[in-house]
Amino acid sequence: MPIYEYECKACGHRLEKLQKISADPLTDCPVCERDTLSRLISAAGFRLAGGGWYETDFKTGSKKNLAADSAKEGTSPSKSETTQSSTKKADGAAA
Repeated sequence: MPIYEYECKACGHRLEKLQKISADPLTDCPVCERDTLSRLISAAGFRLAGGGWYETDFKTGSKKNLAADSAKEGTSPSKSETTQSSTKKADGAAA
């Protein structure tokens, strides 16, 4: 859903509203309550929601899943590696 910008011609109040494309434009100002609200022309705004659809869409071949590839290469230590290193430290302290 796009985010639309509105401005009241009477009091100058500006606001943003998340609306369906098919929804009728707002007309009543929430501040002065006059029927003078108009939609502004601006850059399109939208909100990404969900589990990262943008990570896999429109990518081909080896670029399909960049997050999983970086985990395989060892960019950040896994939970098991962290547990092993802390166990070694504990064993060394006891000796």
